[in-house]
Amino acid sequence: MDLSFDQLIQKCKKCTNCRLRETATQVVPGDGNPKAEIMFIGEGPGENEDREGIPFCGAAGKFLDELLGTIEVQRKDVFITNMVRCRPPGNRDPQDDEMKACKKWTNALIETIQPKVFALLGRFAMAKFFPKFKISQVHGCAYRKWNRLFVIMYHPAVALYNGSFRDVLASDMKILREILDGNESRIESLDEARSDIKELLERKRETNKEKKSQLGMNLAK
Repeated sequence: MDLSFDQLIQKCKKCTNCRLRETATQVVPGDGNPKAEIMFIGEGPGENEDREGIPFCGAAGKFLDELLGTIEVQRKDVFITNMVRCRPPGNRDPQDDEMKACKKWTNALIETIQPKVFALLGRFAMAKFFPKFKISQVHGCAYRKWNRLFVIMYHPAVALYNGSFRDVLASDMKILREILDGNESRIESLDEARSDIKELLERKRETNKEKKSQLGMNLAK
């Protein structure tokens, strides 16, 4: 899209590309610095975001602000958006076709803002760039892809339901700080990550085969 940042935001606000717009109060394109070097990508607007038109303005957003403070980054200096920009009913997970419909806005924001570092909050944002990864295995990891840096974290909302994740997220956020400070040693190898994931999947397949085999033996008795 050959649009200025303001034009892009206004056009996004008029979007009716998927069913989510039918139940949402408004479209929530994103918030922050249009020239940000860091882009945070979450899941989708919740009740507060749907009402206010600002991403991460509820309880999860307050915790995100707290996390940013621990690494001396201000919200006004970053850009925050989501994989879908209309609230899913009942705060359910966004569906594949909904994220696909919103993909053009995600890509257009990236193209317009040109961030150098992405902080991927949660499995849905992670899957856009690393579809084969599992967040429990790669949270707190940083990768270089397409000449940009990506740091994978749990979504801040996780800590609202399980307090033990507060320290996990704080630790992951420190990795982002180190990346911003130029610590190249924190950047993981994508090839090694893919190899590890492939090995884990093979182990899982073997375990499933063994379980099926054992089940067959038990049924034959």
